[in-house]
Amino acid sequence: MTIYRATVSRVRPLTDTMVRITFAGDDVPAFVSTGVGDEYVRLFFPHGSDRRELSLPVSTENGGWETPDDRPTAPMRTFTIRAARPEAAEIDIDFVLHDDGVAGPWAAAARPGDPLGLNAPTGLYDPPADLARQFLVCDLTGLPALARILESTPEHVTTRAVVEVPDDRSVQPLPAHPRAKVTWTHGGNGHGPSRLAELVTTAVPPHADLAGTYIWVAGETTALRSVRKHLRKTLALPTDRFKVVGYWAPGGESWTARYEALSTDVKAELAALWEDPKGDLEDVTITYEEQLTRLGL
Repeated sequence: MTIYRATVSRVRPLTDTMVRITFAGDDVPAFVSTGVGDEYVRLFFPHGSDRRELSLPVSTENGGWETPDDRPTAPMRTFTIRAARPEAAEIDIDFVLHDDGVAGPWAAAARPGDPLGLNAPTGLYDPPADLARQFLVCDLTGLPALARILESTPEHVTTRAVVEVPDDRSVQPLPAHPRAKVTWTHGGNGHGPSRLAELVTTAVPPHADLAGTYIWVAGETTALRSVRKHLRKTLALPTDRFKVVGYWAPGGESWTARYEALSTDVKAELAALWEDPKGDLEDVTITYEEQLTRLGL
């Protein structure tokens, strides 16, 4: 996997809680956009207080990456691309502003010339050929992807979108679509319990007619566990009719520490679920998430 180098060229505040950062650079023309609305990249940030000192990992033969022993490790986070303009050698990424972690504080202080590393993107939104209607549900972190999905949705497709934001200060204009209805609701986003599961079950209740329908849900990872079960088990949807994407978890660093504190045997049991999966990967994911819930994770 190739790691590209890019630098900040523009910074544009969108709302009180989100900023758009445009990246450019000599490597960006080699960057290949999939064109998929929720395509994502891994971003590699400066490892220390010097924003201009960037230690990028190198590609490995198995398609991954590693940091040479004589270099510091760059913190990595995953973000969706709001827009890609290969002809201008630019990409836009919208960052949620918050005080915790690596990305939020970095984005709040971003200035032209600041470097980052990134890999080529992967997209997940994959509606069926007979798409006639879609439900898009997300919290603030999924808003950039939802906006880009709306931009690329054919005019004949009916879209029902529900976005959970902290408050009115986070509402922003979305691309116009003749058959789209967008509802904004307050909650979640680290300021209270997420309502994503409730929003999905209300929008897509049991026994709903879902012919020609695709469902895309993104946001707080733990809140989406019951969403995945609702879509796969209660509604019995084929896996090509929905996509559930966890973007963040409350207290992510604490979660990682608690996972690492599990016994070797327990971690081996969890890993074994993926080594020789029995059945569809969505069903394996549900089993895996049920195990995590039982472990308090």
